Amino acid sequence: MNQPDDVLIIGGGVIGLTSALALLDAGRSVRVLEAKTVGSGSSHGNCGTITPSHAAPLAAPGAIAKALRWMLTPDAPFYLKPRLDTALWSWALHFASRCNARDWRAAMVARAAILKASRQSLPQWIERYGLDCEYAEQGVDYVFRDPHALEHLAQELPSLAELGIASEVIDGAAYLRNEPALREGVHGAIRFPGDARLRPDRYVAQLARAVREAGGVIEEQCQVHGLREEGGRVRVATSRGNFDGRELIIATGAWSPLLAKMTGLARIPLQPGKGYSITYDRPALTPKQPIVLYERSVCVTVWDSGYRLGSTMEFSGYDDTLNRRRLDALERGAREYLHDPVGPVKREEWFGWRPISADDIPIIGRAPHRDRIWLATGHGMLGVSMSTGTAELVADLICGRTPRFDPKPYAPERFA
Repeated sequence: MNQPDDVLIIGGGVIGLTSALALLDAGRSVRVLEAKTVGSGSSHGNCGTITPSHAAPLAAPGAIAKALRWMLTPDAPFYLKPRLDTALWSWALHFASRCNARDWRAAMVARAAILKASRQSLPQWIERYGLDCEYAEQGVDYVFRDPHALEHLAQELPSLAELGIASEVIDGAAYLRNEPALREGVHGAIRFPGDARLRPDRYVAQLARAVREAGGVIEEQCQVHGLREEGGRVRVATSRGNFDGRELIIATGAWSPLLAKMTGLARIPLQPGKGYSITYDRPALTPKQPIVLYERSVCVTVWDSGYRLGSTMEFSGYDDTLNRRRLDALERGAREYLHDPVGPVKREEWFGWRPISADDIPIIGRAPHRDRIWLATGHGMLGVSMSTGTAELVADLICGRTPRFDPKPYAPERFA
């Protein structure tokens, strides 16, 4: 056999690349196997917000009733397409069982820990590796036209404050005086000053550069066909031949359940949540910082190099069609709030799948009943936000170091 790499990583998105960089920094040799090109999945087209403010999980009291109402509205912000799919309904039953106050609070604590760790380490990574990705610590504002919607989200703020996530409620008139990009009719806003933003496609490209400069190898257009543990190593069969590693990390996001099924691993309980975005050249009048148009679940991010509308969550399996209705809903929602809702030139219409675990907590740790195979998936809409914290946890676990925060809430065996 060929000399194995210390670690093979399947998946060249933000989680795979940050994990590679953390392991290289720990002195391990690393090879990343990417089926397409680096950052070609949900790492590419998301809104690039870094959001400890998103600590509250989707699995919340009342979420099931809302989802059932929205099933009849194909352009709803959260849409589950009715279909016969046993994996979907198994996932949905587990998700529903978590929609209670106790589990909601426990998930928030777990999500906040990894979000805060990532938020703390991300600026250090950007400086250490010279990641030119339009990073800015601007905060994120949630903007409301409906007073009841603002009141509903404000009920979460004390719980977030207990976890060290600061917020500020701003009156609508005061907010409009300082934000001319918004139309009249804003009732108020909630500001999360600890949030930040970056341009995700540039972040991933810079991570790939840093991995290569640190001595890592990235194999693109490298489709995995199978894997097995043998002789103290893991052998991976791919479209570019066999690769051997002493450890293997599966960081394939929403594709993780398909890879697990193909390679005989235990079932990974997550569903692909399809998100959409549209990228433009900057309009003449833009918000001063990233904002979330709350009632329409539209995120607006402005960079020096562009402008993006994004979000929505569609559970339609791996349907690879671009749903025009959902793209139109992004622009329609922006027009309700913004004087200048779209840019002069549309550069890209995009969709991608986010890996939504059954409890909306990442799945990070050794795969059940496996000695050398690890999982790093299930980050939902927060892969970029949780990227450096996940990488540091993965490196700590594989290298046998004391983890920087408790790994137990993310352990895959919680679903066994």
